[in-house]
Amino acid sequence: MAADPDRVLIFDTTLRDGEQAPGCSMTRPEKLRVARALADLGVDVIEAGFPAASKGDWESVQAVAREVQGPVICGLARCNREDIELAARALSDAPRRRVHVFLATSAIHRQYKLNMAEEEILRTAVEGVRRARELCDDVEFSPEDASRTELEFLAQVVEAAIEAGAGTVNIPDTVGYTVPDEFAELFRYLRKNVRGIERIRLSVHCHDDLGMAVANSLTAVVAGARQIECTINGIGERAGNCSLEEVVMALKTRTAFFNVSTGIQTTRLYPTSRLVSSITGMPVPRNKAVVGENAFAHEAGIHQHGVLRHYSTYEIMRPEDVGLSRSHLILGKHSGRHAFRDRVRALGFELDEAELNQVFEEFKALADKKKELFDGDIEALVMRVEGSAAGPWMLLELETHTASDGAATAKVRLRHSDGRLVERTAQGDGPVDASFKAIEGATSIGAMLRKFEVRAVTEGEDAQGEALVTVEYNQRTYRGASVSTNIVESSTKAFLEVINRIELAATGGRAREERAGAQSAAKAT
Repeated sequence: MAADPDRVLIFDTTLRDGEQAPGCSMTRPEKLRVARALADLGVDVIEAGFPAASKGDWESVQAVAREVQGPVICGLARCNREDIELAARALSDAPRRRVHVFLATSAIHRQYKLNMAEEEILRTAVEGVRRARELCDDVEFSPEDASRTELEFLAQVVEAAIEAGAGTVNIPDTVGYTVPDEFAELFRYLRKNVRGIERIRLSVHCHDDLGMAVANSLTAVVAGARQIECTINGIGERAGNCSLEEVVMALKTRTAFFNVSTGIQTTRLYPTSRLVSSITGMPVPRNKAVVGENAFAHEAGIHQHGVLRHYSTYEIMRPEDVGLSRSHLILGKHSGRHAFRDRVRALGFELDEAELNQVFEEFKALADKKKELFDGDIEALVMRVEGSAAGPWMLLELETHTASDGAATAKVRLRHSDGRLVERTAQGDGPVDASFKAIEGATSIGAMLRKFEVRAVTEGEDAQGEALVTVEYNQRTYRGASVSTNIVESSTKAFLEVINRIELAATGGRAREERAGAQSAAKAT
């Protein structure tokens, strides 16, 4: 186990388990942005992906391993040689790397998923850990569905994995089935009955199907776990994972009870939450603990009176502790560049000079449209500039006409990166529908709209509207987002972002095929 038994490692799996949530897939540049934010946040381990899942996953893990410094970079693998070797190769450039192997152990999974007997499970787990250990000094083993595995067999598997060379053993509540008292007993049983368990670090990975992922993770810490596997905003398969921001602030706020610490820079929690929300298109619920808009809001008069007297009357955390400013009304069209830079930094964002200049210009343009500017407006501008990829298509002009007794009409004028200028007009059930159809006509890409949302970024009649668009194209899901004080404009730009993603994916696929063909030809000669 690590030298400091009072330190809990934070293992973030936003890029792996979090991305598996429907609609949360990320491009490689987006994964890199999130990985850098996680490094700045101070997470100990970043699970960058599942390299064997696809060529794109392998390349994303490799990119994170090459470019992100600080945390241990981890790749997931099933207990088979091909998976393990692919993961090791993808991680080879990381100064600190870990191969995370897993194998299901519960009777349900043994019978219905794997069709394997207990003896075969034990042998396969040992072989997988040993092979991973040959390729990487840092190996983690997870008995999938551990919380529904018979205790005696689970102890056998964990002991065998330790003997084979695993330095971390993770106990997953894969389907969010367990409850705190039961989970605590599981950990106590393993610590009492597994030889060599004192040499390794026990980890916990909980899903939130019954709403107890954070509670179960904290219970595991009390019972001896010293690594928590979690995701930003709790995103993940089905109901999601243990929420990083919630479990970290629980440990910090209740230090006297838990008597452990983490290395998380908690003032980075809010901006990291907003970044992941923006990239995945998964809005943070207003009432979400720690980072929701209402987390530090007080409506009841008696609460407001108490907080004004002293924050501790109704706030067990301070908003500044998680990177959330109390300031609402900020700056204006006469504000200078230095004041704007200071505000951006106070919100937890770091921009280079080019990015700052671009955001400042957009801020000035927005200030001419809005009477009042709020922190949320600044955040939206930063997210848009940080996340903007130079797509092949750019919207030059949008014109819409609508009437209550007839179809709406939209005209778009687009420029492609190859120099083409294309103009199209289309009719639809409303201005947004007409704009989408005009873009499809201009780009010759027809996508199936699956989800369309518009929400206000801040308050007031002149608030910016954030549009979130999800489409399906060739059995793949693509997502786009944009903000504007004009919701038709933001919707149109979000849809165009989706079209750009589709075209970039297609050209990237063709480029990979061409490279593969060239390599094959070279080998043949």
